[in-house]
Amino acid sequence: MSTTILNNPGEKKDETVQPTAAADVKKGIENHKQAAVHHQEAAKHHLDAAKHHEEGNDDKAHKSAILANGHSSMANDCHKEDVKQHAMSKNQ
Repeated sequence: MSTTILNNPGEKKDETVQPTAAADVKKGIENHKQAAVHHQEAAKHHLDAAKHHEEGNDDKAHKSAILANGHSSMANDCHKEDVKQHAMSKNQ
């Protein structure tokens, strides 16, 4: 993602500034960490859902499954963002 710096009228042409590689790496690291946290939470809730089903607590199992699916979706969002970052880095 680039940023355009607009100069005052009469000054030299507007500049496009690319983010630094360090900022891209930092953002990538954060995406991976966030995805990992959501995967861990999803796994925890899936295991809870299985336990609740074994105990016959279907309502609790359904709630745990919904939480697991939410965390899986959030992890997938982090993954998509990471793919975008890699694609942008490759094109520069």
